[in-house]
Amino acid sequence: MDVYEKLLACRRQNIPAVIVTAVEKQGEGPVAVGKKMIVTARGEAHGTVGGGNLEFHAREKCKEILKTRKHLHERYVLNDGKVVPGAKTLPMVCGGIVTLFYEYVGAEMTVYVFGAGHVGQALVNTMRPLNAHITVIDEREVVITRFQNADRTVHSGFADFIDKEGIEPGAFVVICTPSHAYDYHVINKVFEKKLEPKYMGMLCSPKKLREYLEKAYERFGKSIDLSRFYAPIGLSTGGGSPEEIAISIAAEILAVHHDKPIIGHMRETENGNRRYWENE
Repeated sequence: MDVYEKLLACRRQNIPAVIVTAVEKQGEGPVAVGKKMIVTARGEAHGTVGGGNLEFHAREKCKEILKTRKHLHERYVLNDGKVVPGAKTLPMVCGGIVTLFYEYVGAEMTVYVFGAGHVGQALVNTMRPLNAHITVIDEREVVITRFQNADRTVHSGFADFIDKEGIEPGAFVVICTPSHAYDYHVINKVFEKKLEPKYMGMLCSPKKLREYLEKAYERFGKSIDLSRFYAPIGLSTGGGSPEEIAISIAAEILAVHHDKPIIGHMRETENGNRRYWENE
């Protein structure tokens, strides 16, 4: 299997990968311009950019790229002890300089939607044009079988799904199940397993939030880290239809994804002396 065949297979299976291409070379070195290597999130590598310490370093750099999901150019001096401005020196003896381009290939966001109801469907429709891989989970067979536009639909108990598959680190989790009891099960499972989504939002009223927080503090203690928990979910944009709610949720997800400091989170409307997402 060549690099392009492996890339196509990764895209079909939603396996993030990094393509490494030698884009420039000066002097001696073990790689020709145009050579490629692909490294997948599963740790598999296909192709080559020359072997030795250059390729070892490239594979290690790919691990970082898979986390940041950002492209990168880097220059390398293949001569131990030699220093060239703007380049990293590798313990080699070839003497040349090689530039590698690291290209992340995969979804920018991984999104889990727990609940295939009207809001869940509207949210997926809203986020469909974005570069996101969306999995929708629901235990109601009649609802999940007719769900549209998700990359993946799973007929499963809500908390059971997390037990079986977990949550990808840095993912975005939207909780809009048909019952707040199920909502709480999902949130608690994330905390119990010490999973690390970048965002976890619950569709609820301020009253239901207060009810959950009381139970959460009792179960996990006051020091529970709620910094990535957004409830009520979404931005305060107004409107109560599934489509309007979906837009407010999608906007909040995008703001968090791009690390934008914004005001207007619905969770800011929760009155009281304690802002639950901040440690005292």
